[in-house]
Amino acid sequence: MKATTLSFPKLQKWTRALAFAGGFTLIGLLLLSGGGYLYLKLLGAPEIAVPQSTLYFADNDQVIGESQAAEKRYWVPLDEVSPYLLQATLVIEDKKFFDHHGFDYKRVAGAAWADLKAMSKVQGASTITQQYARNLYLSHDKTWKRKFSEAVYAARLEMYYSKKEILEGYINTIYYGHGAYGIETASQFYFGKKAGQLTLGEASLLAGIPKGPSNYSPLTSMPQAKERQRLILRELKKEGIITGEQLKRAYSEELEIVGKHPHAEMEQAPYFLEAAEQALSSKLGIDEQAIALGGLRIYTTLNLKHQRIAEEVIEQTIDEDSEVQPALVAISPQNHHVTALVGGKDYEESPYNRAVQAIRQPGSTLKPLLYYAALKSGFTPATKLRSEETAFTYDGGRETYTPRNFNHQYAGKDITMAQALALSDNIYAVKTHLFLQPETLVKTAERFGITTPMKAVPSLALGTSGVRVLDMANAYATMANGGEHEEPVFIKRVETAQGEVLYEHQPNPEQRFDPKQMAVLTHMMTGIFDTKLNGYTSVTGASLAPRTTRPYAGKSGSTKFDYWMIGYTPQLTAGVWAGYDDGRTFTVADDKTYAKKIWLAFMEKAHRGKDPKPFPQPRGVTAVAINPENGKIASKYCPVQREMYFVRGTEPEEYCMEHLPKKKKKKEKPESWLDQLLPF
Repeated sequence: MKATTLSFPKLQKWTRALAFAGGFTLIGLLLLSGGGYLYLKLLGAPEIAVPQSTLYFADNDQVIGESQAAEKRYWVPLDEVSPYLLQATLVIEDKKFFDHHGFDYKRVAGAAWADLKAMSKVQGASTITQQYARNLYLSHDKTWKRKFSEAVYAARLEMYYSKKEILEGYINTIYYGHGAYGIETASQFYFGKKAGQLTLGEASLLAGIPKGPSNYSPLTSMPQAKERQRLILRELKKEGIITGEQLKRAYSEELEIVGKHPHAEMEQAPYFLEAAEQALSSKLGIDEQAIALGGLRIYTTLNLKHQRIAEEVIEQTIDEDSEVQPALVAISPQNHHVTALVGGKDYEESPYNRAVQAIRQPGSTLKPLLYYAALKSGFTPATKLRSEETAFTYDGGRETYTPRNFNHQYAGKDITMAQALALSDNIYAVKTHLFLQPETLVKTAERFGITTPMKAVPSLALGTSGVRVLDMANAYATMANGGEHEEPVFIKRVETAQGEVLYEHQPNPEQRFDPKQMAVLTHMMTGIFDTKLNGYTSVTGASLAPRTTRPYAGKSGSTKFDYWMIGYTPQLTAGVWAGYDDGRTFTVADDKTYAKKIWLAFMEKAHRGKDPKPFPQPRGVTAVAINPENGKIASKYCPVQREMYFVRGTEPEEYCMEHLPKKKKKKEKPESWLDQLLPF
């Protein structure tokens, strides 16, 4: 039988056909790859943001809390990660990471052959880029559909991001078990240290965990973790990265496993953090999702010492079984930084923040605002008005208002404004208020930063319109700062996890009030602790005075439902409120001095170790010794005299003549016997 031979024409025909087919195939592949490239280009750069825990820092940069994100992750740049960890990760996960464009085709082929033999997906060949894509966008199901999507995302990542960016993203998103996402979280969890501080032994152990966190976690199975660590160390030696001696030391290194997430305890200052978050959202325009999941670094004004003192004092002062709730706000007058904030007895029992949410009647703590307006209108500390039971008519004579003093006690005579403030005389306050017109106090309160609406009625002088503790404390901080006002500051700076500054507080003080008159007011407010101003009753701070170690200016206030104490030194302002959430009236059995006790204990402890500072006496303010009973310049014979401040030119001119010694009558010369005889 003859062998079949292919004629030359037929050979040419088949050759041409194959050439055309090959050419068309090549063109098709080029078009396909070109189309794929254009498609990937049209898709643009994939979003690589991942949920991260937002951290809050105190003013000393100590972490005080974090947002409760679904994944506990703290982003860290590559240059803040131990080189050992990076090297260990690369040798065990993707040795050719810096050489390929997202895919290791040799590994892919080997894995595909293994999968075909097993007729299922049994072996992985994913590069770091592919794993990063999976962590960002996909599930971990072993399906061909997922692998195709993974390949597309990996190609896009390689197209738009550098190798350094991809590696950084990978080590910050990979799961290390026990709720730890990313190397910084894992380093903190397993070893209680930053990722940049990892030793070779620690790094090689951690690098082995992502392969199977449930199998290779040292907390789950130390033998398996050590076996994988040995494998990684051998690969490092094989690549010439470490020596045999380093391998031995690293493997035998005694590792201290912590097994605890940082900041896992109850957040410090939860009421403060809530207020800070509100400030971020309402004042800085940062949305809640960005705060919770954005990996922000929020640097606050919280002073941990002040906060600890505030919480301890409240716990020690209010009886455990009492339903009375407190609120405390401390502010640094120089910059209006909120240094401590407590909004209740127990945040877990009641997260309602009484320091910033509750609106309560301030009582007589509003009087200093009134008396500042009076000083600006020509009053002085020596201005006298009569203290006696009085019925005030208003609204064109249609309404009558009859305020009462505490315990229905009145001087029954004229008293000075300095004494009226120290004794908290209500009649003097209402008379002043009506003389100035009620709208004056409303506008003055607004200038002091009171944000709640106030009714221009006679009773406003006695604090019958509700206010917030934060607003009142900040108003007094304005007094302490010589009339320079600024909104309360909770946030100093906000950064991204990469260190980009999103916000930095820029001080914006405004001199809203006359520094000279403010100095006069402040000095008047020291009078509540000075028993020299006692009159028909004792000064309102008499019970506190023996326990003070430095000059304080302040004012207490009370209604049937609310008890307040607010005061300051040149260094610190604090405002305290105590009351029932349901507006219940205090009974005889209730301790109505909670606010005063908390305030004084807080201020004394917060100032401990600091030298007392006198309140400033600006140029143009003069100090004059006054007889507090009559407001006249005291003589050396007055049994009681108190120094009072006046704006120069407004001080009294009349001297007190009541206590001058009576002149003795001149004794007549006894008549001699001769004089008696003479008629003249």
